[in-house]
Amino acid sequence: MSEERAWPQNVPVLVTGATGFTGAALTRKLCERGARVRAIARASSNVDALAGLPVEWVRGDVFDPAVVEAAMAGIDTVFHVAAAYRESGLSDDVYRRVHVDSTRLLAEAAVRTPGFRRFVHVSTVGVHGHIEAPPADETYRFSPGDIYQRTKAEAELWLREFAPRNGLPFTVIRPAAIYGPGDRRLLKVFKLAAAPMVPLIGRSRGLYHLIHVDDLTEIMLLAAVHPAALGEAFIAGDPAALALADIVRTIAAEYGRTPRFIRLPAWPFFLAADLCEALCRPLHIAPPIYRRRVAFFTKDRSFNTGKLRNRLGYQYGRPTEQGLRETARWYVEHGWIKGVRPGVTA
Repeated sequence: MSEERAWPQNVPVLVTGATGFTGAALTRKLCERGARVRAIARASSNVDALAGLPVEWVRGDVFDPAVVEAAMAGIDTVFHVAAAYRESGLSDDVYRRVHVDSTRLLAEAAVRTPGFRRFVHVSTVGVHGHIEAPPADETYRFSPGDIYQRTKAEAELWLREFAPRNGLPFTVIRPAAIYGPGDRRLLKVFKLAAAPMVPLIGRSRGLYHLIHVDDLTEIMLLAAVHPAALGEAFIAGDPAALALADIVRTIAAEYGRTPRFIRLPAWPFFLAADLCEALCRPLHIAPPIYRRRVAFFTKDRSFNTGKLRNRLGYQYGRPTEQGLRETARWYVEHGWIKGVRPGVTA
């Protein structure tokens, strides 16, 4: 481990979103490396996955001023990972409170905290929207496409204006599509790869950057201590983007399958998604299809991720193919995908 990656022992850190997929992986690493971890979790959040770890829990909402004030006492470093991730029935106001209001409260509290060292703000590559002429880098224009992305962009832009004016040391991480054992967001792609026929919607190649949760959390830890990360934003994605069809082929190969693709027009799916969302949202039920899921098949999100390597010297620990195959096996071994056996030709 390089000097930059070595984590200072007994440093008090705060993690928001610690019960989520990425936040939990980060929290485990911080505990393993000797940090004193405090975490904010809603009263309804299940913390069993982190049971046995020396985490000091502060129960409440991350946008509650009293909760934030209590959680920030004596903190050296903040990892702001919390997100409202397109859950059914959420109002736009909830996204704004979780993303924008929480960022403001945490940053303002950090400025008031003596000796505060670094605010690591986790945004998303989604703030860039569709990439017209890939690859894009960290300077590419913002064009968020939904309320999740818009409020993430709003929070990041607010922080980048607030921090220099108030002497707040910060770094922004914009993760690409996060995957790894235990993830549920990209599970649908692995299920597609296990199916006998795979639909591809629209004419786009569907270029996507992936980032394994293990690499992402290492990047976050590095960004918290590396002097060259101060005041910078970094797109966290694997070195190369892959077309959705190639991602599916890699996963399918682990399942001993050769996928059959069928190309379908996008407009009927967007129309159906808009109708489902309009009908389901007032009833607070999850729509069977929604615009964001359709867009996953039709958008190109290809990036130049060289800034992480050139500025911070980050070396990826898990090649994309290896990560996809390991995750594919994990889903089968844990019963999340059935009807296939890794490495066995169908």
